[in-house]
Amino acid sequence: MASSTNEGSVNETRSGKKSKKNTNQVDESQLFTVPDGWKEPAFTKDDNPKGLLEESSFATLFPKYREAYLKECWPLVQKALGDSHIKATLDLIEGSITVCTTKKTFDPYAVVRARDLIKLLARSVPFEQAVRILEDDMACDIMKIGTLVRTRERFVKRRQRLIGPKGSTLKALELLTNCYVMVQGNTVSALGPFNGLKEVRKVVLDTMKNIHPIYNIKTLMIKRELSKDPELRLQSWERFLPNFRHKNLTKRKEPKKKTTKKEYTPFPPQQPESQIDKELATGEFFLRESVKKRKKMEEIKVKQAEVLSKRQEERNRAFIPPKEKPVMKKTNKAPSEAKINIEAIKAKVRKAKTKKLGAPSVNPVPQTKPAYDKKKKNKG
Repeated sequence: MASSTNEGSVNETRSGKKSKKNTNQVDESQLFTVPDGWKEPAFTKDDNPKGLLEESSFATLFPKYREAYLKECWPLVQKALGDSHIKATLDLIEGSITVCTTKKTFDPYAVVRARDLIKLLARSVPFEQAVRILEDDMACDIMKIGTLVRTRERFVKRRQRLIGPKGSTLKALELLTNCYVMVQGNTVSALGPFNGLKEVRKVVLDTMKNIHPIYNIKTLMIKRELSKDPELRLQSWERFLPNFRHKNLTKRKEPKKKTTKKEYTPFPPQQPESQIDKELATGEFFLRESVKKRKKMEEIKVKQAEVLSKRQEERNRAFIPPKEKPVMKKTNKAPSEAKINIEAIKAKVRKAKTKKLGAPSVNPVPQTKPAYDKKKKNKG
């Protein structure tokens, strides 16, 4: 009997394990999907009728240039926080905003949302956008980017790259993430759903690390299109997403003169020979002082003679006449090939003499002898 009961219990445990595995396999597919149109129910006074036990408060400072705007929109802030029974005080002397719970406050998380509201207002976010933080599905993220880059010039360039020309990059990021993004000074304030805030933080930090925001925006656009397909919800999207690799285009400047390192030797370099060692090698060390002086004088005289000869040559160069260039004589040689025919030239001259210059007259007038010639003949 005992054996049969043990066997039954073992079978039950095995069947229970199998049933658990089956239920886990079924439940995993259901965990990934959320029914369309489902929304978490709002927190009402019926959920916490007795209220809070203790008072909690938060305070934050705001810059001087925000004072005028906060004075204008402060009645609207008090009205928005009054719905959740949160008390707000504006101290213009100290430059701070304080929010605290009251006895009527029933939502314990309302004071945290009020804290986020005053933080956004202090960071130059307009009231129309900042009041959305009081909704249930909204959250905010304030990122400090002032310490991520060392040099100020580089920080300003990368911050401007995040904003884009005429705010186009920031607008594209807002449309893809359904978040409101505000770049002010050394901080970036974002307001929207949790999934969108995660993407905004990634884009902002990558931009400060010198990764252009257009790459992340392109990835977000692809993810947005893939999320519309219900078949791809449970599949990996890595094959569709682009893989941008970092290319280092700037090359290190090479020096003009490259020095080659000598091989390392543990022994020190050999000491140079002293003057005494050189004299011992040549044998001059053992000569007398008089002989040494005589040798020195002879060396000096030889050097003096060389210098004098060089100076004399330089002086004599001025008296050497320069070489004259040979004058080339021009010779007009008659062409030997062309032979002159003298007889033909003479014949041409004769013909020219016989010809009368001018055109011949049409009606030639007979020549008449003058009258004085006739008188001469009669006299004769």
